[in-house]
Amino acid sequence: MHEDTSSPTLWYYVDAARERHGPLPASALLERLHDGRLQRETLVWREGLSEWRPLHTLAAELGLPDAPTPPPLPPPPHATATATAGPAAAPRSGLSGCAIMAIIGAVGGVMLVAFLGIAAAIALPAYQDYLARAKVAQALGTLAPLKDQVAAFAAQEHRCAVNGDTGFGTPQSYAGDAIAQVRVGRFDNGHCGLEATLRLPDQKRLDGKALWLDYDERTSAWNCSSDLDDRVLPVHCRGG
Repeated sequence: MHEDTSSPTLWYYVDAARERHGPLPASALLERLHDGRLQRETLVWREGLSEWRPLHTLAAELGLPDAPTPPPLPPPPHATATATAGPAAAPRSGLSGCAIMAIIGAVGGVMLVAFLGIAAAIALPAYQDYLARAKVAQALGTLAPLKDQVAAFAAQEHRCAVNGDTGFGTPQSYAGDAIAQVRVGRFDNGHCGLEATLRLPDQKRLDGKALWLDYDERTSAWNCSSDLDDRVLPVHCRGG
């Protein structure tokens, strides 16, 4: 009988403040999900993944149950009408009840269409901002492992890494779903860092824009800035 000596898979995740945590076993990851400290949309990564992915996309691997589906709504109660016998009413002049209801229905329909139009005009830009923020968050999550490499290289070599140094590829080698290239080097202020160019053809206001991640070796702190609108950036990247 042979014992399984293989090491358990270790996971990392990025919290709402864009701070990375880990390594953790899958059981600890699921425990934090059940405790509410993680969400199904939280970005996670393990060795072997090409980029950070939402936790729910790895449900099968982690043994994560599917999100519960609410039961269907009950059918509306059927109104019943009772007829009572009585003397026939004398015919009256003017609009019939059906005509009045038709007018009310037409006016109500116009008001409903107008309301839906206003609601759509308000909701669509907000939804577009939400999608843009999700794409930017995805790009920043992809850059997290590279930030660790830059910091480690600076501590060991006492200089900034550049594309082509040991462990660092060409700018185009970092291309992914949301990124066209990543330049590794030194900023004008002397700090090491990264310049990531976004590639999102379906998001014109994001495509071709840059994310700058600036590493201050004295404080071991990263600063984020961008030429994107603050509305689509996480809080720690705004105002750069």
